[in-house]
Amino acid sequence: MTNSTPLLKLQNVGVHYGVIHAVEALCLDVRSGEIVTLIGANGAGKSTTLRTISGLVRASSGSIFFKGHDISRQAPHITVKAGIGHSPEGRRVFPSLTVTENLDLGAYTRSVASEIAADMDHVFELFPRLKERRRQPAGTLSGGEQQMLAIGRALMSRPSLLLLDEPSLGLAPFLVKEIFKIIQEINAEGTTVLLVEQNARQALQIAHRGYVLETGRVTLEDTGQRLLSSEAIRKAYLGE
Repeated sequence: MTNSTPLLKLQNVGVHYGVIHAVEALCLDVRSGEIVTLIGANGAGKSTTLRTISGLVRASSGSIFFKGHDISRQAPHITVKAGIGHSPEGRRVFPSLTVTENLDLGAYTRSVASEIAADMDHVFELFPRLKERRRQPAGTLSGGEQQMLAIGRALMSRPSLLLLDEPSLGLAPFLVKEIFKIIQEINAEGTTVLLVEQNARQALQIAHRGYVLETGRVTLEDTGQRLLSSEAIRKAYLGE
């Protein structure tokens, strides 16, 4: 069940990379309990938006509010503590560390050992293959397993908002279905999700709402089902 008060709100956010305007006057909100997806072509500003929310990139203008607090100038580790977890594009696992060590690093802002252990057990319930490979170096895992590890590591901070950047990229079709099913499970357990995904069809099928980004601006916002049935969206992003 969603709440009408935004958990996350971006208000006229702009982001520059040197002279390049990657995001311009971006406005969007995510309510507690939702899955919200950002779709758009490569270079539209989707990943930049997630990186700006998590503090890895600094907004050059506008404001970002999380739980009513302005986090626009907040350091990334403070943002994690506040309740935002980020599974980045490209997985970015630590290849020489084991699965368990990678998950432990996801909980570095926390201190109660029993709660951390319980959350790791829960990650292993969500991703049984990680439990089987818990002592393996992350670099020896398959691409799908590394993606599971990246999501699990983000969950170890116990976020109220999970940012997922291209979770299905490069995965076999059967693994894509599995990843999206698990995203729905994570959401059903109470975690709000903001999802960036090239597989627009899959993303819109599970999203409560979606935003279409074009060259750093929101050009359309609607429910996932309405965007999925839009002829313009189907032609532009669903290959029809």
